[in-house]
Amino acid sequence: MSEGKYHISTVWVKILFVCFTLHCSLFTQTILAQDEPEYKMELGAGVGLMNYLGDYNGNLLKKMQPMGGLVAKYKMNPRMAWAATLNYGQLKGEAENAGTWYPGGTDVPTSFSTKLVDLNVKYEYNFWPFGTGREYHGAQPLTPFITLGGGLAFAKGDKSVVAFQVPIGFGVKYKLMDRLNLTAEWLMHISGSDKLDGIRDPYGIKSSDLFKNTDCYTTLQLSLTYEFMEKCKTCHNDND
Repeated sequence: MSEGKYHISTVWVKILFVCFTLHCSLFTQTILAQDEPEYKMELGAGVGLMNYLGDYNGNLLKKMQPMGGLVAKYKMNPRMAWAATLNYGQLKGEAENAGTWYPGGTDVPTSFSTKLVDLNVKYEYNFWPFGTGREYHGAQPLTPFITLGGGLAFAKGDKSVVAFQVPIGFGVKYKLMDRLNLTAEWLMHISGSDKLDGIRDPYGIKSSDLFKNTDCYTTLQLSLTYEFMEKCKTCHNDND
């Protein structure tokens, strides 16, 4: 064999060796990634702002009040989760902020202040698989998500009111550390009651629809959660 042919053969052997080494390295990383633990539960707390929308206010940015609460989540897989939240805040409004006139004049209070406890369960869908990328192939540490659920609103002012409410909204999740997650979420809570502000039907217009002419409120919350309860490695696959 000539020297030139021997040199070419040596080069091809080196190339094949490098490709084989890279392939083994990627395969090893994939195997190690499957060995990283996944967790089923999250528990934490959050703080934010709460805003009333109804007969006394039609502006999303007016009369925003502080709120805080607890958050628990069950993660079905890297794209889907169930979240339960319990929040405490306050709703406030003034007639002058609504920019309207109410029939009955002085019979309608000019302002209100109500303590509110919000309890809901929501389904969350992540746009991308959420995780470190080591425990699940293709997972991302940052993802937007949408959410929809149902719950109850307990309002206490001059009178106590319990109302069914539907939270719907969106948010962003970010993985600060392997088991620590930061979530920013905005929700519109559509209630089935017109008495969260303490007064029902100030316009004198009756409605038989469940969510028509009722009070609503929004929440903007930043929460920090910690993952726990490791998932059994023999009980799931890439589709879990």
